[in-house]
Amino acid sequence: MSRQFDLTALGELLIDFTPAGKSAKGMELFERNPGGAPANVLAAYNKLGGNTAFIGKVGDDAFGHFLADTVNSYGINTDNLLFDPEIPTTLAFVTLDGKGDRSFSFYRKPGADIMLRKDEVSKELLENTDIFHFGSVSMTDDPAWSATFFAADYARRNGAITSYDPNYRPLLWKDESDAVIRMTEGLEYGDIVKVSDEEMTLMTGKTDIDAGAEKILRYGADIVYVSMGAKGSFCATKKHSVRLETYDVKTIDTTGAGDAFLGAILHRLHGKTRDDIADISLEEMTDILDYANAAGSVTTTRTGAAVAVPTEEEIEECRRTVPKLKI
Repeated sequence: MSRQFDLTALGELLIDFTPAGKSAKGMELFERNPGGAPANVLAAYNKLGGNTAFIGKVGDDAFGHFLADTVNSYGINTDNLLFDPEIPTTLAFVTLDGKGDRSFSFYRKPGADIMLRKDEVSKELLENTDIFHFGSVSMTDDPAWSATFFAADYARRNGAITSYDPNYRPLLWKDESDAVIRMTEGLEYGDIVKVSDEEMTLMTGKTDIDAGAEKILRYGADIVYVSMGAKGSFCATKKHSVRLETYDVKTIDTTGAGDAFLGAILHRLHGKTRDDIADISLEEMTDILDYANAAGSVTTTRTGAAVAVPTEEEIEECRRTVPKLKI
């Protein structure tokens, strides 16, 4: 594998069953959609024009093959997507409240995604990627926990910039304290870190956004992004910080919005060195954050996750025509 990738992600690839109205009998219907935060980030990046690869495991079942076919259709390389012959593909059922905010119920005891072993991770792929992205859902159980940290460390030592999103899903952890320990350990491997405001508080104990971001930067990150839903977003390096309002769109489903937000960021940061990122100007930092806000906002106007991510043209149209949501 001599091909060089812009972005490689490791982690969960699963089925999101998302609300799809009601049947003639009045029973709620669910639509099968591809899901999993790392795969969603790749889909967002690819939609903007990129060259990406996925590392993970699904079940050797109808759901797993549907996911593999779907990811392939996005143009994402799946040479290191494996099929587990015994453990089924993980399923997540998404429910939405009146504002479009989602909650999850998981069928994953175990699921194929947590069965990925570090000896199954392609070192050659990690040696040939510019950015390596990982999250915390693959840290909940071994062997995927060990595989995740191995891959992040190996990719970083072989020249990749690392991106980390501690995507907290309470139902997947034994308890909150265990989650905090492992998710915080992941901060030591992230050059680019994206968190929600709730995740920032969970890991740092800080409710003040400046103080929380500063604490994350002390773990070694070069840049920190904090997504805050309707309250906007925040970005900080050791030199600058900025907070922006997001866009006032008609939100129907927030699933995948944070992943689109991060995919847009990685698309804009690709090609920069760690020093470039650490020294980014306030003007460019602000422009990238606004671009990412638009990407996340457009995603919330559609159902699903990977299938909802916007194109470059849709992001720029949002920036030109949609007013900001006042905080």
